[in-house]
Amino acid sequence: MEEEIDLILETTKESMQRSIEHLEKALLKIRAGRANPSMLGGVKVDYYGTLTPLSQVSNINTPDARTLSVQPWEKSLIPEIEKAIMNANLGFNPNNNGEAVIVSIPPLTEERRRDLVKIAKAEAEDSRIGIRTARKDANDEIKKLEKDGLPEDTVKDIEGEIQELTNAYIKKVDDHLVKKEEDIMKI
Repeated sequence: MEEEIDLILETTKESMQRSIEHLEKALLKIRAGRANPSMLGGVKVDYYGTLTPLSQVSNINTPDARTLSVQPWEKSLIPEIEKAIMNANLGFNPNNNGEAVIVSIPPLTEERRRDLVKIAKAEAEDSRIGIRTARKDANDEIKKLEKDGLPEDTVKDIEGEIQELTNAYIKKVDDHLVKKEEDIMKI
């Protein structure tokens, strides 16, 4: 039984950690005022008939806080990259200088900042739901063990442990959200 309990706790912890990792990736895609190569993470370029992630056909750098520079490995891709960035509907207007595609990041309006905060809050809530689901699954597994003869005191202790885990991971979600909100609202 001890091994089963350890497995349940470990699985729960992994599941909650995956929720945090998903949140971190989602928050990276939400643009704050500064340029970040991950802003172009979802852009796919037509590379010899195959839609390929931009990061696999070029280097993406940030020469300054308001500019992204996309340096393709093949110069013939420059028009395709420009088209892909436009089609990605990110609100960017790419230009090329013959060597690279330059993307100027426009400053965010107050209204757009509030919209981005709402998106960040929605992502955080999705993560919280994932964490609570992991808690529910773990508690269900513990209840099954109780039916198989696990003492009630032990069940209560383990449920307490699972709740502590849940609280810790939800606090991580809240911390990530607060940090992202500050980042978005900072002018």
